[in-house]
Amino acid sequence: MSDGRISRADVEAARDRIADVVHRTPLDTSRTFAELSGAASVGLKLENVQRAGSFKIRGAYNRMAQLSESEREAGVIASSAGNHAQGVALAGDLLGIETTIVVPEVTPAAKIEATRGYGAEVIVEGEIYERSYEYALERAAETGETFVHPFDDEAIIAGQGTVGLELLEQYPALDTVLVAIGGGGLISGIGTVLKAADPGIRVVGVQPEGALHAKPALENDRIHELADVDTVAEGIADTRMLETTFANAREVVDDVVGVTDRELATAVTLLAERAKTVAETAGAAPLAAALSEETALEDERVAVVVSGGNVDLTEHAELTRAGLQNLGRYAEARLAVAGWPTTVGDLVETVESAGAELDVLERARRGPDDHPNRVPVTVGLEGSGPEHLDSVLESLAALEDVSVVERGLE
Repeated sequence: MSDGRISRADVEAARDRIADVVHRTPLDTSRTFAELSGAASVGLKLENVQRAGSFKIRGAYNRMAQLSESEREAGVIASSAGNHAQGVALAGDLLGIETTIVVPEVTPAAKIEATRGYGAEVIVEGEIYERSYEYALERAAETGETFVHPFDDEAIIAGQGTVGLELLEQYPALDTVLVAIGGGGLISGIGTVLKAADPGIRVVGVQPEGALHAKPALENDRIHELADVDTVAEGIADTRMLETTFANAREVVDDVVGVTDRELATAVTLLAERAKTVAETAGAAPLAAALSEETALEDERVAVVVSGGNVDLTEHAELTRAGLQNLGRYAEARLAVAGWPTTVGDLVETVESAGAELDVLERARRGPDDHPNRVPVTVGLEGSGPEHLDSVLESLAALEDVSVVERGLE
């Protein structure tokens, strides 16, 4: 390694180092996503079923396995919004190294508990990740602990690049790979491997539009820092790449595309429904790009790296509901009902007879516009499409004691 750049040889050495620790995750081909994207074939690289729920264990273990005995005794500290935390904690558990993880206040509780489950001490510090990062560095300077960076480290990048080695073995005829970018470690490692094997393979990064820093950075050939980020994909809500990831990414990334939070929700939904796999929003970002009209994949053989699956189940349910709304397969409406609750049976029977699913049926808080002699009721309906849902609502409105007051509630 030199000047921050890594080579395929570095990645191959990392693979040997982590071989007995990480899973060789499956590549699941999807005819459905190929048809939806226009690609010749789509392969989902399922890092969401990796140990600790994401690719992060690859880089964390590769970095920590190379620590000296004195460094191991001093312990490790890291900052993370979630997945890196679990990767470092698991690596520490496997290597017998005490680990401390500093997380921002926005970190999902499920990720914090999972990190503690691997034996790490978790410190919640700062409203945003940058403050957690600063605190971890300050503490490392005071205690002598080794700071393990989530992405800006050659050993971390080399470990993440082992995903690329597996892709070459599992999908040798690859034309394009889509990879989410947060800080840029994963795409730097994968891109280095793929470009060394075939410079013609297209490496495309994906970011939320609310955290789109890599595209201007690569276009202008200098690191671009955002003042703030705004996205549902907290796992890739970084404000910038740093020197090491930028040095690698500028050499191997062909393009970066942005996706909306709505597209992310839809991708999460489709992965659950069509691929039967649970992905977090960051992990679903490459599929969102593949399904976007902005990404040209006609007749190409495409790999989509599903980088993580650590989700809060309540949040996942809300995202899939939002995804179904985006697909026109979920509708909410406010009804005015006479004879509540005796009318409930008629509502349920009407929805079932129409071949739809009744997801929500609850009495709503009365507002100033509601009729005093009617009960306001909220319903959530799942159907096959907009026309189907329209017909269900028409059937409900046709009931003697029911009227549809409003549709498309926020």
